[in-house]
Amino acid sequence: MDWMWTWSGECFGYRDGYELWTHDGKHVGKFCGDDVYGRDGRYLGEVMNQNRLITNYAKSGWVKAPFAPYARRAGYAKYANCAGYAMYAGHQDFPKPDTFS
Repeated sequence: MDWMWTWSGECFGYRDGYELWTHDGKHVGKFCGDDVYGRDGRYLGEVMNQNRLITNYAKSGWVKAPFAPYARRAGYAKYANCAGYAMYAGHQDFPKPDTFS
């Protein structure tokens, strides 16, 4: 299990194998390499700097096969937020964990 933060420094949750989970136990994405896709198959973002999530505008139209999320897991105490990075041109911050239903 590898903990992940958004580009702006908010603790998002963790990567468990090819799956992305929020800190409170929601299965929200699948990894294909460094890219993350949501349950509808749409590109959500990617991993940069080993543990930071960011969204590249140029990949916003990318789609993979949709998936049925796993049942909710018990949540974990959130790690502390950390300092954010300067945003790259053509990118935006990864969606916050509470935007996923």
